[in-house]
Amino acid sequence: MPLKICVAQLNYCVGDMPGNAQKIIDAARTAYQDGVRLLLTPELAICGYAAEDLFLRPSFIEACDDAVNRVARELAGLKGLTVVVGAPTQGDSGQGLRTKSVEVPQRHNAAIVLREGQVIGSYAKRELPNYQVFDERRYFTPGQGSCVFQAGGDQGDAPVSVGLLICEDAWFDEPGQLAKEAGAELLVVINASPFHVGKGNEREVMMRERCQATGLPLVYAHLVGGQDEIVFEGHSFALQADGTLAGRAESFKENLFQIEAARGASAVELTAAAVPDRSREADLWDALVLGVRDYLGKNGFPGALLGLSGGIDSALVLAIAVDALGADKVRTVMMPSPYTADISWIDAREMAERMKVRYDEISIVPQFEAFKASLAGEFQGRAEDTTEENIQARIRGVLLMALSNKFGSIVLTTGNKSEMATGYCTLYGDMAGGFAVIKDLLKTTVFKLARWRNENDPYGTCASPIPERIITRPPSAELRPDQTDQDSLPEYEVLDAILSRYMENDESVEAIVAAGFERAVVERVTRLIRINEYKRRQAPIGIRVTHRSFGKDWRYPITSRFRA
Repeated sequence: MPLKICVAQLNYCVGDMPGNAQKIIDAARTAYQDGVRLLLTPELAICGYAAEDLFLRPSFIEACDDAVNRVARELAGLKGLTVVVGAPTQGDSGQGLRTKSVEVPQRHNAAIVLREGQVIGSYAKRELPNYQVFDERRYFTPGQGSCVFQAGGDQGDAPVSVGLLICEDAWFDEPGQLAKEAGAELLVVINASPFHVGKGNEREVMMRERCQATGLPLVYAHLVGGQDEIVFEGHSFALQADGTLAGRAESFKENLFQIEAARGASAVELTAAAVPDRSREADLWDALVLGVRDYLGKNGFPGALLGLSGGIDSALVLAIAVDALGADKVRTVMMPSPYTADISWIDAREMAERMKVRYDEISIVPQFEAFKASLAGEFQGRAEDTTEENIQARIRGVLLMALSNKFGSIVLTTGNKSEMATGYCTLYGDMAGGFAVIKDLLKTTVFKLARWRNENDPYGTCASPIPERIITRPPSAELRPDQTDQDSLPEYEVLDAILSRYMENDESVEAIVAAGFERAVVERVTRLIRINEYKRRQAPIGIRVTHRSFGKDWRYPITSRFRA
């Protein structure tokens, strides 16, 4: 009889130890009724990932200890069930229930193995990542040794020896090899690995290498959900000893993903359901939707508010927001200026009608004229320039924030990565808001994703929500007569290619020029990136969907004379 394993691919919330513990308890009881005898939770499931400097508070670790103890107590009566709980620990983890001792200063990113009310083993993560969004060396001490335990054996089946790893450990040779040498027949890897486009396939490739190196099958248990700027997509999976796919859970959804482990002729063999591969755009869309839903939901915002301009960026944000929250929780405001084209009004109204959201129009012309009148004496003899353009953007920001304050909805900003990189945005204007939904999407990706959404309706909210003219018309901030983005920026195909090379992949100016780009354009773009760091420092956080975002991935000084 095979051992039944369940991955509790659930949406855990940072700091909600009682709620996270209850999720684990409920999942364990449900899975146990299905015959599961090994339940796996993701990395740091008991406290959520990433808790950042909360890990430095002794009371936080104590609350985690209490939650692990509660899981152990409440599942003590489930005979033969082994539960792996991801949790931070401080000091020696021991072989009993967790204690509140903080005498030993070392903290570990750990996994606690529970069975029938007792701790039968524990494992501390050995390889602590300190790149991209990770800074685990700030909080944790590397573990040593290995953890191998037996699961099953109470239903007429032979127990399986399970070797436990945590996330980054499985990207290196030694931890898996040590587990094998300690008698492991199956590797289990619990994870909290942030999403970026293509990351799911990267994980499967690396874990395939781990299977082939050790000759052991592997179960990868992953987190799902949004946490501030990062998203976890789930995508738990199981691989055979030769690295072939045995099964894969759905992405971006909570799932009690079940796997059966049976003894084969030469190795433990795994069986599970497998969902197909997904497109890049489908992953992007679901990541953005989940990021918005969890940021608002976990922080208690009743809804979202955004300025709908008739342009592509605000149109895409609106479609994401409605898919995430529902039309009844999204409000749009069109704020025309003297330079707003008629087609912008028409397209904004049409999209709001298609998506069935509240739509209001508040002209900024009276406020704009009042500002100009107030400043007329100071500005006498000077021609209008970006100052007056920025005033319009800031009036809109004030109006949106006033509505946010009065009604409680969060303002979603609509700036994209190309704009954030080059400073083509107004501080305290279109940058004003609480959450930057498409902050990590290059403009060319914005257009691709808009077309994808018009061809797909993954949440059943609206087919073809974005009017075609919004996608095809030249982008414009509409802050002066006949303005287009390309008055100030290179063509987006060129701009985004340079941004990808310089900002995302750290290529030098010389390398980009050598790749065929015009030197003057490269130097202009990289200069814009440098001089607008001060703006990005004051921007709201936004959803990370690439391997290098303007967030924790990007930590550059504002004051710097480095130019290469």
